[in-house]
Amino acid sequence: MIDFDSFLKEYREKLANIFKKEHETNSDALDRGICQESLSTILSSKPLAAFIEREHGGFGGHTGEALSMLEASSYESLPLSLMMGINGALFLQPLANYGSEEAKKEVFDRVINQGKMGGLMITEPDYGSEALKMQTSVQFNPNEQHYAVKGTKHWAGLTGMADYWIMTAREKNGQGELTRDISFFVHDSRKGGIEVEEYYNNLGLYMLPYGRNQVDIKVPESHKLQPKGTGITLMLDLLHRSRLQFPGMGMGFLRRMMDEAMTHCRERLVGGIDLLSYDQVRSRVSKIQSYFTVCSAMCNFTATNVPLTHNTAKMDVEANAIKSVLTDYMQKASQSLLQLTGAKGYRLDHIAGRSTVDSRPFQIFEGSNDILYQQITESIMKAMRKMKSANLYDFLKDYHLTTNASDYFKEVLNFELDTKMPQRKLVELGQALGRIISMEFTLKLGEQGFNKQLIEQAIINVQDEVTSILTQFKTTKLSDVVDYYQEESSWFSLQKQPAI
Repeated sequence: MIDFDSFLKEYREKLANIFKKEHETNSDALDRGICQESLSTILSSKPLAAFIEREHGGFGGHTGEALSMLEASSYESLPLSLMMGINGALFLQPLANYGSEEAKKEVFDRVINQGKMGGLMITEPDYGSEALKMQTSVQFNPNEQHYAVKGTKHWAGLTGMADYWIMTAREKNGQGELTRDISFFVHDSRKGGIEVEEYYNNLGLYMLPYGRNQVDIKVPESHKLQPKGTGITLMLDLLHRSRLQFPGMGMGFLRRMMDEAMTHCRERLVGGIDLLSYDQVRSRVSKIQSYFTVCSAMCNFTATNVPLTHNTAKMDVEANAIKSVLTDYMQKASQSLLQLTGAKGYRLDHIAGRSTVDSRPFQIFEGSNDILYQQITESIMKAMRKMKSANLYDFLKDYHLTTNASDYFKEVLNFELDTKMPQRKLVELGQALGRIISMEFTLKLGEQGFNKQLIEQAIINVQDEVTSILTQFKTTKLSDVVDYYQEESSWFSLQKQPAI
């Protein structure tokens, strides 16, 4: 196998040719799925080897290399990068850490040398945010030495397309009741047992098929993943690792948004001058550049602190902050590019329109951002109680994820935290905390020699964001739902009727 740098150069060139601008209206952009020829060409470069250790034929499974491959993919196609990310964080890396040697040898060989792919089935109808309540069951057959898994799964990326699946299920106790813990199994699609009942008409991400699957499979004993503890801990490691790798997908995407915005605003003339000469336009572009810088810092953090062998089960604050803040920034960047390009960008065959619908679900899957922000606040509050600390600034200045960044917000953070705040306030505070943590990563990146001007502008924009969020957070007046909104709510009935 060639060295990683050579692979990355060739991979970027190949993707640029497949997704070049003059082909933006081709089937890869507008039709469901992906052209098999294009996919085969992409997989022939062996990009998924970036997630696999050298002993199994990969580049080494180094996090920085995996993020770089995702970045190269997302610059040309965010759906492609998500496809690679699903394969890596949700399939190959869990298999590498928890799978048997028998299973790893078989799967890794086919992935690298035959261009095969894998995904994860975890979400079920009615249990999207409550995975621990999944109804898919598993029973072990001691005579045939296999596990029988039955249930319904949906919204699994690569539905009907993946060659392998990590399948999640709950075992039954002696009374036939589902236990709390979760088990994980590697299933070979060639053996059948997964029926696609419906393909979903997803709003964006056309390249990836999603749908509802009926599952009735048999998995050999050797293909059960073995957690170092409970299955719940394995699931936390899997999900946190995936969230921590989101910056790889975000990196190329935000670089593309930045490049497209700069190019368009330099070339587009209004009133005889280019758009970049207008102050409001410069403000928008500056924010996109800030999102790019913060994402660079997130990549740096993950590559430095999350090697393949590191269990991320306890990295909930880091994972939740990175995933939620980054995906908010991705959507904001796409909306800004769409606003800057105007009617030209309001099309699915333009990068601006396509990016807006493609980036939106990132705020939903693998943990809705509202829920993740709430969890950030709850985690910080738990840590504060443990330290017997009530003042938010006093705690954050000594907290390992906010030690330096907290000084930029001393005035707005210097208050006693109400531990009985309503849920919406938990979410708002989580939004602020997530951005303060992101600034900590950004300051670290600046210390390592990253572009000084980009760091300075990112700090300004994050400061503005946090101050605005905390101002809203401190507002005591709360709106509420009007249950009987149909009553006395017709404006037309209040109009004076013209005299006859």
